[in-house]
Amino acid sequence: MAKQLKAIRGMNDLLPEQSPVWRYLEDKIKSVLGAYGYREIRMPVVESTALFQRGIGTATDIVEKEMYTFDDRNGDSMTLRPEATAGCVRAGLEHGLFHNQVQRLWTMGPMFRYERPQKGRYRQFHQVSVEAFGMNGPDIDAELILLTARLWRELGLLDHVRLELNTLGTLESRKAHREALVNYLRQYESELDEDSQRRLETNPLRILDSKNARTQEIVADAPSLMDYLDDESREHFETLQAMLDQAGVKYTLNPNLVRGLDYYGRTVFEWITTELGAQGTVCGGGRYDALIELLGGRPTPAIGFAMGLERLVLMLETLDLVPADVHQYVDASVVAVGDVGGYALSLSEQLRSRMPELKLQFNCGGGSFKSQMKKADRSGARYALIIGEDEMQAGEVTVKPLRHEAEQQRLDLDGLVALLQG
Repeated sequence: MAKQLKAIRGMNDLLPEQSPVWRYLEDKIKSVLGAYGYREIRMPVVESTALFQRGIGTATDIVEKEMYTFDDRNGDSMTLRPEATAGCVRAGLEHGLFHNQVQRLWTMGPMFRYERPQKGRYRQFHQVSVEAFGMNGPDIDAELILLTARLWRELGLLDHVRLELNTLGTLESRKAHREALVNYLRQYESELDEDSQRRLETNPLRILDSKNARTQEIVADAPSLMDYLDDESREHFETLQAMLDQAGVKYTLNPNLVRGLDYYGRTVFEWITTELGAQGTVCGGGRYDALIELLGGRPTPAIGFAMGLERLVLMLETLDLVPADVHQYVDASVVAVGDVGGYALSLSEQLRSRMPELKLQFNCGGGSFKSQMKKADRSGARYALIIGEDEMQAGEVTVKPLRHEAEQQRLDLDGLVALLQG
């Protein structure tokens, strides 16, 4: 007997019972992004490996340990995208979107990283990535943070997340800080966790974000990047804080907040929750002004963020914030009794033409009246539309409410449309 085929570990099916919550979340996100003038862009899920090596950085965990990389039949190295920003920049450069232009873009879809699967974190996961290009001032930083805050309000999550904020300054200020940081950490190298010991040579800034308890104690007294910050970055960050204060957005300054990718500089931020058990990031982003030049374009200011849909879906379900009607996938179910199948199908099409938003299910395959009514009830429909030979002769439909107490009634097509619209 052949072994049963199953999904690859960490890559999950999304079943029909689960998809309504995802669609609800995605629709909310698209609505908020549209309100701020952001436009959708779609890129391939497979890119040249060199794109991520150059864009993300070879010393990052993603490139070192997590990418799904393979050689195609021509021997070219390909990678399933681990994040969307590098691909968005590649597309913008390839199609001339950045030259003397301002762009507000978003994309949504699957990303791939080889890491230990856990609740809300998988090897194929889904992200919304939002990117803004061509704007250098702190106002676009503030807009993106306000956009995310508005989304949390729309979803009922604002009281369940908190904003942390930091600045990484310029490359020059980070270099000066890096030297001081490495000299300090060398004193405690044997006490650092294994990952931090490795990062001491490759990416010491990431040590500040370590979750290891002893490493956290050590970095508490480490040199602060704020002491090495250039005046322009300091002014940019102070203006951003003033804008958020004026808009009433609460935040916490976290000097140890860094992002896991090499291309970040200046403003970085994370929205964090404790509702999923251990502290977790549900949205993170910041400025990456050097990335477009790094990938071969002209110097272009840029900022963006990404949020994982799995964690947001988990939060909505855990906090019982999914509206009850989200799971209702049928408004009405047609029950055809007797030799009326053709007429009932035709009437169903007329209803769909008159009411494009109507979710109408026709019970194909027939069956007894009792079995069809059970199927109509299980569908979650508000009404059963019963059509027998009497109804066909009269050009009417018997309407039986399934979700509220009311008398069933017979209506012609106009009356039925009026009832369903109401």
